Amino acid sequence: MKLFCLTLAFAAFASASAALADGDAVAGAVVFRKCGACHTATAHENRVGPSLMGIVGRPVASVPDYKYSPAMTAFGAGGKVWDEALLRKYLPAPQFLVKGTRMTFPGLKNDRDLDNLIAYLKNPAAAQ
Repeated sequence: MKLFCLTLAFAAFASASAALADGDAVAGAVVFRKCGACHTATAHENRVGPSLMGIVGRPVASVPDYKYSPAMTAFGAGGKVWDEALLRKYLPAPQFLVKGTRMTFPGLKNDRDLDNLIAYLKNPAAAQ
């Protein structure tokens, strides 16, 4: 019986941990406020930075009518796509990953903020 209870407790913990790793789009909308001065995620409107609407799954440096830095254009060469893994590498230290980028954002250091921001970028309407 003890083994059964331990197994159930472990299964509950594991599924809760998996759910947390997916992130919360509502909390991600709050994190996105750090980005909102330069980007939008809910409209195809370029600001100082390109629109991030639909970024997850989009090729790097591919927003029409946006002039990317030579560094970002070179980084996107070869068909890189903004998937969750690449966003997790980029967002903590944009200037480290893409040397010469014009983006001056210092990065997100908190894994939970990254989870939430990515959840929001995947589906900004979920935060409404």
